[in-house]
Amino acid sequence: MGTTDRFTRREFQRLLDITEKQLAYWEKLEILPPRKPGQEKSYDFRDLISARTAKQLIESGVPAARLRRSLAALKRKLAEVHAPLTELRIWSDGHDLVVERDGQRLEPISGQLLLNFETKELKDRVRVMPERNAQEWFVMGLEYDRDPEMHDQAANAYERVLQIEPEHVEALMNLGTLHYERAELEAAQACFEKAAKAAPENEMAHFNLGSLLDEIGELERARTHLRLAVRLNPQHADAHYNLAFVCEKLEAFAEARKHWKAYLDLDPTSEWSSYARQRLRGVMDTRKN
Repeated sequence: MGTTDRFTRREFQRLLDITEKQLAYWEKLEILPPRKPGQEKSYDFRDLISARTAKQLIESGVPAARLRRSLAALKRKLAEVHAPLTELRIWSDGHDLVVERDGQRLEPISGQLLLNFETKELKDRVRVMPERNAQEWFVMGLEYDRDPEMHDQAANAYERVLQIEPEHVEALMNLGTLHYERAELEAAQACFEKAAKAAPENEMAHFNLGSLLDEIGELERARTHLRLAVRLNPQHADAHYNLAFVCEKLEAFAEARKHWKAYLDLDPTSEWSSYARQRLRGVMDTRKN
């Protein structure tokens, strides 16, 4: 279990044996980063260690509000310490904190209770948690995918799916789309190619790959995959649209006319229909010339 592993809010509470009310209170005090309204928050192993330390300090008698003020003071004094609960050794006398970093005590010693707990116990508890299956990871990816600010978590979830099922077509296509949106075209292409190979009868796999190949200038391969997409689903308007464009670039004007017409038959009132009619007139003029 690595430091980059993510846990849901419910898992976080179960690992720490805390209630939703406790967690919400700690977020209110900014002991933990607060959850944004309407968003599902996730946590990493570093958060677990921080929260576990805070819990032990509070249980030893340090009031949560005092803990918050102490942490804020430490952050001001030690700008390079981004997470004092995990980077520092912390003592408590039931009232105040005593902190040690790199062998130097930053506050006068006021007690002897050393909360130098081992993280092994926490790691063991994480390790015995039932691992999600591919479908559970995929559903989590879909949930994260809805929020642009959570796309890193979505990509991580899809990657988890692929670790379990390397040929999971929907995860490959969704991950490829996330890469594409980040302009990571090589990574996107790799995902789309794996999807098309894993599911040769999946029209969307060929559509995604063909459209990307068009964008990077591999026109013949783009045409091959877009042809497959429209063969597999003749009602796929966007596939006809993109294929018509590729055919024009290849000066295959008769084929371009065919697919511009097909697009307009399928989607005559879309926002792109006027442009499609313009392109069709252009290739008709080309035939006359």
